[in-house]
Amino acid sequence: MDNPEQRIKIAVQKTGRLTDHSLDLLERCGLKFRQSKDQLFCYGENMPVDLLLVRDDDIPGLVSDDVCDLGIVGLNIVEDKRQSLRNDGRDGLFKQVFELDFGHCRLSIAGPEGGDYKGLESLNNVRIATSYVGLLTNYLRTHNISADIVYLSGAVEIAPKLGHADYICDLVSTGSTLTANGLEEIEVVLESEAVIIQTLAELSPDKQALVDRILQRLDGVLQVHESKYIMLHAPRAALAEIRDLLPGSESPTVMPLDGSDDKVAIHAVCRENVFWETLENLKAAGASSLLVLPVEKMLA
Repeated sequence: MDNPEQRIKIAVQKTGRLTDHSLDLLERCGLKFRQSKDQLFCYGENMPVDLLLVRDDDIPGLVSDDVCDLGIVGLNIVEDKRQSLRNDGRDGLFKQVFELDFGHCRLSIAGPEGGDYKGLESLNNVRIATSYVGLLTNYLRTHNISADIVYLSGAVEIAPKLGHADYICDLVSTGSTLTANGLEEIEVVLESEAVIIQTLAELSPDKQALVDRILQRLDGVLQVHESKYIMLHAPRAALAEIRDLLPGSESPTVMPLDGSDDKVAIHAVCRENVFWETLENLKAAGASSLLVLPVEKMLA
């Protein structure tokens, strides 16, 4: 697949809180890249898969316009773009295919600390500064609130100090930026995390097969997040109880132990975190020789 038109393109945030996580995820899928001199393009060395390093708010548009086949971006950006297009009577030509469990934050409305906020009705006839006009417009409309939306592309948190707005609607992670600017979180508009979106454009069979292969690898990497492989010995009589204690396990493998008629070996992939309390409960049920190993890759 040396034809440039048949190479897969993935849009990734150039710099920001999702960049390192996104690149690490793709590397864990076995993809290797060589970065261009302008640092805006990464050429796939071992598969026909290239990266475009761009502004995060450009990613949904690049995928929707079929410039890129896949994109890794925050759900807040995806939903804001989707709502903005709907407000213009259009639909985004992309779909969400995976939640990635990193880049967690929330889009929230915040106001002055110690203010007289008494609920959503307090937002009627006020000015709210935000970079997320689409999401905020939809949120206010859903709750029958009439407010003036002031668009700011950055430094939203200082708008109340400047007298430019009464409230803000912005991303919140730890809340430290709000506190530093004398603000407090009052309403959550959207819980967000990094997601993968895919174009809705029809691809050639070869290109579609490659996209499916990449998504299968991504699914394999995501499945093992916090998963552990447990090996242990157990009395046959305690097998049912021990199966119930294995966190997130479907059907463990049970094997006879050489030279023992009353004990078996159990191997299981646990899709939930395995805590010390889990091991202690298994031991109390009769398990022994417990071993917990990380899982690197897995295909269903």
